[in-house]
Amino acid sequence: MMTTDRTAVTAVLDSLADAWSRGDADAYGAHFTEDATYVTFVGTRYSGRDDIAGSHRVLFEKFLKGTKLAHEVLDVRFLGAEVAVVSTGGDTYKGDAPKKLSKVQTYTLVRDGGRWLVAAFHNTRRKPLMERVSFAFAPETKPKR
Repeated sequence: MMTTDRTAVTAVLDSLADAWSRGDADAYGAHFTEDATYVTFVGTRYSGRDDIAGSHRVLFEKFLKGTKLAHEVLDVRFLGAEVAVVSTGGDTYKGDAPKKLSKVQTYTLVRDGGRWLVAAFHNTRRKPLMERVSFAFAPETKPKR
């Protein structure tokens, strides 16, 4: 894929983070397809743009009020010209951005009318201690990269 596609896809994540930091649930939700799926690190599954925006409206007013999103793109893979899978490290924070990101996230984006939208998002919390234990007892399970 062309560099411009990668830039356009990663710009979606930057824009999501901007909407989050402003507490703007509608702008956040606008980055998702009408039928998107969104799985939180606690396992809650939201279906559709309206559900995603609506839940974030409440979260931005309560538990996530005043937070920001930190993200680091780990990998972008294009599955043809219309689909991209993006792996990131991420976290929410107040104050200074965290030095280590505690979550691993997967975004599946689709091109829709020349614009990239998130069709699926999955968020999971990293458990470094459990990883170290697993790798100690079964070193062959450690990722090659």
